[in-house]
Amino acid sequence: MFREKIKVLDCTIRDGGLMNKHDFDLRFVREVYKAISEAGIDYMEIGYKNSKRLFNPKEFGKWKFCDDEDIRKVTEGVQSQTKISVMVDVDRVDVDDVLPKKDSPVDMIRVATYVKDVDKAIYLVNHFADKGYETTVNIMAISRALDNELTECLHQLDKESKAQIIYIVDSFGSLYQETTEFLVKKAKSILKAKEVGMHAHNNQQLAFGNTIEAIIHNANYVDGSIFGLGRAAGNCPTELILGFLKNPKYDIRPILDVISKEFIPLQKKIEWGYFIPYAITGILDEHPRTAIALRESDKKENYREYYEGLIGEVEE
Repeated sequence: MFREKIKVLDCTIRDGGLMNKHDFDLRFVREVYKAISEAGIDYMEIGYKNSKRLFNPKEFGKWKFCDDEDIRKVTEGVQSQTKISVMVDVDRVDVDDVLPKKDSPVDMIRVATYVKDVDKAIYLVNHFADKGYETTVNIMAISRALDNELTECLHQLDKESKAQIIYIVDSFGSLYQETTEFLVKKAKSILKAKEVGMHAHNNQQLAFGNTIEAIIHNANYVDGSIFGLGRAAGNCPTELILGFLKNPKYDIRPILDVISKEFIPLQKKIEWGYFIPYAITGILDEHPRTAIALRESDKKENYREYYEGLIGEVEE
């Protein structure tokens, strides 16, 4: 279980922000940063770097845009070795908004892409690498990728991109152990000089198991979120990852503290975690957007009707 190479990235604020339009207040984000720092976690992903031309800042919280001055308000005065990460989506970022690394509190930029957009992702990730950032490419919805297209994508990333890490992203929480093993081994066999990472969603309560499976097959970068906070069913819980790794540099106690003080009260305001509609989308390898909408409606517990609607069955 102990492998010194393994790095943990906590994406609580970034992925959790998908459930509240990225509108966490500064105090909450700072408390999370303090806990992550005290726990010795390697990276904290604080949000997205989205274009304000494409998204109205009045409709979203500050972690949709991650202005450098807001990040500094979170980190200032906190002794920390934890690096700051932000995510960009292909076609949703203005590259000129991203200052060179030497002028920014951000350490890592992760580019999220679908297989079909890998050329755009390579352009972006190389641009950010040239500005001095650590970089990753996160292959979203990998469960939907055709095998031959994924093979071509990985070869392109290996030969053409300056990304240091390529992430397998189980966007719909639909992967099982065997497929996780297959994907990690496939990526490791093609990516000769890059690390492989794992980002798992918990629709079928397999995020932790699939993260362990990825680690077993030599994925050295793993994502988690505190108390599993993330879009829909959430992510692999950071506290479980720390417990599994047995690395003495990590201390689970600050994470337990912040769960007690901040996340238990937050559950009364935001719903996330294992619910049947999210399980259904995971089983069917579907995006959870319809399940999120269902949970916000007056039919939130109509599980069979929802399931039959997705599979195309109509009651006679």
